[in-house]
Amino acid sequence: MANLISVEKADLSLGTTHLLDEVSLGVATGDRIGVVGRNGGGKSTLLRVLSGDREIDSGRVARTTGLTMGVLQQSDALDPSWTVRRAVLGEQAEHEWAADPRVRTILDGLLGGIDAAGVGGLDSVIGPMSGGERRRIALAALLVADPDVLLLDEPTNHLDVEGVAWLASYLSQVRSRGDAALVVVTHDRWFLDAVATSTWEVVDGRVESYEGGYAAYVLAKAERARIASVTAERRDNLLRKELAWLRRGAPARTSKPKFRIEAASALIDDEPPPRDEVSLVSFATRRLGKDVIDLLDATIRWGERTLLDRVTWRLAPGDRVGIVGVNGAGKSTLLRAFLGEVDLTAGRRKVGKTVVTAFLSQEVTELERLADTKVIDAISEVRSYIALGKGEISASQLAQRLGFTGLRQQSLVGELSGGERRRLQFLRLLMTEPNVLVLDEPTNDLDIETLTSMEDVLDGWAGTLLVVSHDRYLLERMCDRQVALLGDGKVRDLPGGVEQYLELRHQMAASSTGSGGASGGGSAGRAPAASGAAPSTQAQIREARRELNRVDRQLSKLSQAEEKLHTQMVAQAADHAAVLELNEKLRAIVEEREELELAWLEAAEIAEP
Repeated sequence: MANLISVEKADLSLGTTHLLDEVSLGVATGDRIGVVGRNGGGKSTLLRVLSGDREIDSGRVARTTGLTMGVLQQSDALDPSWTVRRAVLGEQAEHEWAADPRVRTILDGLLGGIDAAGVGGLDSVIGPMSGGERRRIALAALLVADPDVLLLDEPTNHLDVEGVAWLASYLSQVRSRGDAALVVVTHDRWFLDAVATSTWEVVDGRVESYEGGYAAYVLAKAERARIASVTAERRDNLLRKELAWLRRGAPARTSKPKFRIEAASALIDDEPPPRDEVSLVSFATRRLGKDVIDLLDATIRWGERTLLDRVTWRLAPGDRVGIVGVNGAGKSTLLRAFLGEVDLTAGRRKVGKTVVTAFLSQEVTELERLADTKVIDAISEVRSYIALGKGEISASQLAQRLGFTGLRQQSLVGELSGGERRRLQFLRLLMTEPNVLVLDEPTNDLDIETLTSMEDVLDGWAGTLLVVSHDRYLLERMCDRQVALLGDGKVRDLPGGVEQYLELRHQMAASSTGSGGASGGGSAGRAPAASGAAPSTQAQIREARRELNRVDRQLSKLSQAEEKLHTQMVAQAADHAAVLELNEKLRAIVEEREELELAWLEAAEIAEP
């Protein structure tokens, strides 16, 4: 591994904020580094230091001679008069790029939504395009150029679930140059785990380095905390709750097997599940009664398009449902239909008598009138105390849990960043004590620490939750069930989570007839399930159940082998070569487990009565 960028004792201040405090680090060939940290903590500034766009106050930054770098900033610098062709392909002749499978892969993966490969698509002018389309163009241009070092600042912004999955696959598998490197700032925890081989946390002027992606980062950080202090207070911190959830993901829901870390057994054996499902549902039922919100035989048309086609969906007390789907499929419209903000073309909406709804929109325009109000007053205006979990919590305490420290609570709302405004509005919604909470892309502009705190708060919230998000990790962590809108007017259950959604989308794209769609509306609190497949025979069901038993036994053996490897790694921690050898064996086990879990899921779909 050769060093591409070296930073030695870098010091940088911005106003009164010390962003880098004698930081030393390096980017080497083969590195794929994820950068995490609080909003405003210096992540983007660190990328600018690495690229040379920002001078440091003291210290040294060195780059290999002839090094090429590509930078994706949060705001693009595309000339609005350019065409897609000029921005992405430059002066390349058509026979050059068309003969390059790598370039064609990038165009198909990122620009298919604006018909980049179609007649006239590449000659579309950038000016009228949306922010999401411009983001994809800027990203495509960088990937086509293929510089030695890619520096990406929030590349998943404006990308849907499929776009994020494609980008993760490309960066970790297709872009396999051994002489290149990647540094990416991201708040997307699934993306971080899928792409990064190491993680940098920018915190209080330091850059802490961890091996692996998000799951490994959580484990290592929790272990560091345990070594520093083994008090009961430490054992109740958010990292332990997060790590416990990472470990306990059920095989039937696991589109992300890397998230379950058996190595943490000794660390979190006594950590309870993040949510007491029975107590929360029981409490939600007492608050809501039997009826929440029902859409009965509902149809919604928008112009000539049918967004919902005779869908019946009954929300139950305590439901926690994540919604994914293609852009324009009607996800936000579905949320507003439940809220009664969209008129049904046909069918009806039924609401329970005790329902109190709250809606976190994407725009958060509700705070505009409070620009000259202090943060704490904007929260207390709604209510001073609320019931959360088994106790009562004040507005100030809740604000503290979501990142508004004592001094920040005195700031004016108009001075807040986009992420802070979203946090504040979320707090205000919670203070209304709703029993139905609807969140539309709640992760926008939020850092990982804030997302973890939001999930922790909602763990103790008893009510019905509906979430639209492209954040795969959040959907698995916050919701007990996922459904999909595929653009055909139906709502389809996803027992296999987001991975099943991606498989369905792949099948739809590969099928010229578009077969395999859902049919009819759901009932009894369930969204419509997939149809079109022939029913399984009794022989197939028996065979599938035998397969489930076999896979369960294999998974148990792998778990024991993995635990043994981790014990050996701890015992030989000082021997770097031995740890690397054990780590290779661990990777092989993880890969085998992923294959077994896919087999488990396939068999479970057949064996299910």
